[in-house]
Amino acid sequence: MKAIILSAGRGSRLLPLTENKPKCLLEVSGKSVLRHQLSALDKAGVDHATVVTGFLPDLVEEDIGKWDGRMSVSTLFNPFFQVADNLASCWMARDTMDEGFLLLNGDTLVSQPIVDRVVAADDWAVSVTIDRKAAYDQDDMKVTLEGERLKAIGKRLAPEETDAESIGFLKFDADGAALFRRTVEEMLRTQEGISAWFLKAIDAMAKSGQTIGTCSIEGMNWSELDTPEDWNRIQKSAASLIQ
Repeated sequence: MKAIILSAGRGSRLLPLTENKPKCLLEVSGKSVLRHQLSALDKAGVDHATVVTGFLPDLVEEDIGKWDGRMSVSTLFNPFFQVADNLASCWMARDTMDEGFLLLNGDTLVSQPIVDRVVAADDWAVSVTIDRKAAYDQDDMKVTLEGERLKAIGKRLAPEETDAESIGFLKFDADGAALFRRTVEEMLRTQEGISAWFLKAIDAMAKSGQTIGTCSIEGMNWSELDTPEDWNRIQKSAASLIQ
């Protein structure tokens, strides 16, 4: 099993913390978010991780140089990170999608039990990891479900359409990887593609009739890292996130 980590962004909403480092290099308990991700993937049996870099790539490469785990790690630089969203990072990494793989946002910190559950899941060609909560805000990547199938995903879903949220962690088998790669390539040929999130490709796949599954991690520990509030919450709950 391979993994792709999308770590090209700066994290401007976290300034001044990200003035001189990408948000994937912010430290939790003395180690970067990125290396916590690598450690969790390694422990779950992933053999290789590709980290897509962008903002200050030399610093990310230096941090990866400190990695001493079993899993091999390589980097792939996205020169378009300042003008494109993360669909372009997926396009840059498309040649690595030649078999089943995991896809993880560089700003999603997940506990080991979550990674273990996602790696073990094998019910779907494409599986989106989801969580549920009492209410969702405008920044959440909301999901519409039909049973365990994903019918739509996006930040603009209305409350009555929202059943869960995506945490930014997906699993693809070989067939799902080929479909996703093809969809990414098609979308990057459109005028809207340059500004699209990669989950817009998942939404397009679902709405075209493709079966997109989900993996629920309700009640398990994770956090995104977008805002100072997220950062403060991570510092307070670090022990449960990096177990």
